[in-house]
Amino acid sequence: MTEYYQTCVSLSPRSRGFHLITKEVLDAAPEIQRFEMGLCNVFIQHTSAGLTINENADPDVRVDMETAANQLCPEGSPFIHTCEGPDDMPAHVKASLFGASVTVPIQAGRLKMGVWQGIYLCEHRNSGGPRQLVITLQGKLK
Repeated sequence: MTEYYQTCVSLSPRSRGFHLITKEVLDAAPEIQRFEMGLCNVFIQHTSAGLTINENADPDVRVDMETAANQLCPEGSPFIHTCEGPDDMPAHVKASLFGASVTVPIQAGRLKMGVWQGIYLCEHRNSGGPRQLVITLQGKLK
């Protein structure tokens, strides 16, 4: 029988960039330990920030990810939607490129990611404010 669990968490405001949030996700959903196997979906309720999975060890990767995102969609591009500032429309484009959710397998009560993988908040605004996540677990309980 498939079981479900869902919770919401508010992340504290962060500066623009790529931030590891794996621990915050796990802290918000300790029920993951009850699942033998399943899926963990993390969804961000915003259009100017995203989520992705990438390198969790070397902080230089997070800096390089921000550099690459800014090269893909730099501020100062000739956008029409500019009423919320020069970082807003580039943030919307980047959020669409990275996506609003990640799904990770659950095995034996843990996220089944690779050794060097972590969940990132991709904050694309200079002052994005708190970010809301919806965490949904589904699967077979132990």
